[in-house]
Amino acid sequence: MSTTAASSTSTGTTGRLPFVVPLLAVGTFLMCTSEFIVAGLLQQISTGLSVSVSQVGLLITAFAIGMVVGAPVMAVATLRLPRRATLVLALLVFALGHVVAALSGSFAIVLGARVLTAVATGAFWSVASVVATTAAGPARSSRALGVMMSGVGLATVAGVPLGSFAGQLLGWRGTFWGLAVLAGIAAVVIRRFAPADEQRPPQSARSEISALASGRTWLLVAGTVLVTGAYMGAFSYISPLLTRRTGLPEWAVPLVLVCFGIGSLIGTNVAGRLADRRPLRTFLTATIGVGIVLALLLPLSALPVPTVVLVVLLGVVGMAVPPVATGLAVRFAPSAPTLAAALAVAAFNAGTAIASWIESDALSGPLGVTAPETIGIVMVVLGAIPLTILAVRHTTSPAE
Repeated sequence: MSTTAASSTSTGTTGRLPFVVPLLAVGTFLMCTSEFIVAGLLQQISTGLSVSVSQVGLLITAFAIGMVVGAPVMAVATLRLPRRATLVLALLVFALGHVVAALSGSFAIVLGARVLTAVATGAFWSVASVVATTAAGPARSSRALGVMMSGVGLATVAGVPLGSFAGQLLGWRGTFWGLAVLAGIAAVVIRRFAPADEQRPPQSARSEISALASGRTWLLVAGTVLVTGAYMGAFSYISPLLTRRTGLPEWAVPLVLVCFGIGSLIGTNVAGRLADRRPLRTFLTATIGVGIVLALLLPLSALPVPTVVLVVLLGVVGMAVPPVATGLAVRFAPSAPTLAAALAVAAFNAGTAIASWIESDALSGPLGVTAPETIGIVMVVLGAIPLTILAVRHTTSPAE
């Protein structure tokens, strides 16, 4: 026993992560590609279903709402299921949602299928976060989450552009069929290679929920919602900023989004490594970084090169938040890890939904295309308050 402990200690945060961690990153990649891909298929779906582009935009909103509600609900609903079985089931439901959407000619059915897909995505993310951290061990939990969430950046870098290209060749239905097939393959592979569940005592929904009745958990959620809203709101409306203020042609916008994805890949992995030792400090540093990048975008977004550099940096500091926040949520509620991870997933999507809703109206106001950055700075300042309280509490009561 002492030999195992010593080995674990010596490995620290530098040892190779278990194979299941990058395997789960593949699932994250598929699901984030599905989440983002609609933005690149708006016109095709509009034509195919005979609805307006603004109506098709509701598919994005529906996915966010499905994630916010679905992640915690499914975490409780699947509490007694083995985690590996839950991952496989989530991927199969995800595939089914895409099949239903690809076969349907009704916008209402496609909208419902997107909600179903989002609920499956929320279930996968919350359970995958626990599987990844458990497999990696406490010393490498945030690093494992960083690798798993690399799928987000990879979806931006490769998944969305490839999906949009496939949509041009095969139509939006062909893209959805492709995602369904890949999800089915991922389900088979995870069923084969994911580790079997460890024996753990049966848990009740009441005990899981009561484990979250902690002040620091809700301070973390508040900070996560606000900081995520700050950078994702700016990212969601980066296109009008680039074309109308920076002066870039429309064809260059996807390339800038790829740059954001490259920054995201860097941010999730670097933050994952740093957060294993100093999670709160890493979160606060990322928060300050988001505020600085947004503040610099206000005067510099009129210049192409500085703007592209700042978009990359926004990906680095912004996407540092998900692995750190998820790791902290699980750490704050060790007896309810799946529900804690689900709460973090819900917080990311709630922040995105709230910010995009506020900023959609603000774009037509006096701030114009810089409204998302201005509002984002305010959200960063507000988000830093609960995070600072958490840091102070940790300093005065480190064992808490």
